[in-house]
Amino acid sequence: MNQKAAPPAGEQNLASRYQPTSSIVQEARPSRASAGPEMRTSREAVAVNSAWIRPLQDEMARVIVGQKHLLDRLLVALLTNGHVLLEGVPGLAKTLALKTLANCVALRFKRLQFTPDMLPADIVGTMIYSPQDGAFRTKQGPIFSNLILADEINRAPAKVQSALLEAMQERQVTIGDETYPLPSPFLVLATQNPLEQEGTYPLPEAQIDRFMMKVIVDYPSRSEERAILDAMATTEAMVTPRAVVSAAQIVEARHVVNFLYVDDKVRDYIVDLVLATRPPIAANLNLNGYIQNGASPRATIALTLAARATAFLNGRHFVTPQDVKTVALDVLRHRVSVTYEAEAENVSSENVIEKILNTLPVP
Repeated sequence: MNQKAAPPAGEQNLASRYQPTSSIVQEARPSRASAGPEMRTSREAVAVNSAWIRPLQDEMARVIVGQKHLLDRLLVALLTNGHVLLEGVPGLAKTLALKTLANCVALRFKRLQFTPDMLPADIVGTMIYSPQDGAFRTKQGPIFSNLILADEINRAPAKVQSALLEAMQERQVTIGDETYPLPSPFLVLATQNPLEQEGTYPLPEAQIDRFMMKVIVDYPSRSEERAILDAMATTEAMVTPRAVVSAAQIVEARHVVNFLYVDDKVRDYIVDLVLATRPPIAANLNLNGYIQNGASPRATIALTLAARATAFLNGRHFVTPQDVKTVALDVLRHRVSVTYEAEAENVSSENVIEKILNTLPVP
């Protein structure tokens, strides 16, 4: 439905900020006057706790050729405790990337191959009757692991998909009358095939919003394709990556990420980006009639965490606007739905987000 009404009076001042402007991107970094002992401590904490990033990237590169964007987003999810949905045609190393990450991290890993005949008990577990003592005992399912690879999640029926909601959001599972906490860290890394429609079930909005990021996996370049040929065109067993990161290192790195410096201007920029995906403000960006539903406050939180993780991966103790723009598309593309008019004009949610990123003034 087209949104052509003027923004409410309370949003007039806010809406006036969303006008096309030409500005130079400046990194919102702490001023020199504030570079005291706490700032030096932050720099040292980032340097110490990010020492495992490069060895992990090198170890994953032994197995995965190219796909730098995919591998970077997996590390962002690992640092922020967020779930990731990967979408791409078959054969682009989606499953291999997730299995490689699990092997490189000293955590428990389970792979779930979703099929239309699955039941919720196949994931979370069930109560089993014991004839010896006449009592029911809990049999925990594969969801009780640190890393969960949900392969082809869109092949699972609605009952199975809904069984993941509590686990992904609350990080707990209810079996019978008991609620069991899931181990920490807990990540769901899901894949879906966009080609086949028969025997698949599109993820509902409530389910897909639980994913922190939706990453589109694209074809490799020509040089990467040749490197894949040289490395993989053999009948020998593939290289098995070794574990280079422990759970304690990941938890400590997450603690450092939570305290990275985010300037007030960058915080306002993040809020402005999310508000611009909602119809009242979108009208001021010439997007009126294109956006049906905008991003929720969960997107604001995810965008901030992902930007902090990106700064951490780059060895910085502060977040820049470019960090926000780098992850904005992956965080927002599955949270912004477009109208039928936009689909008729071949305008996707990615086009809308790119228009917002190119239009909003950068601090």
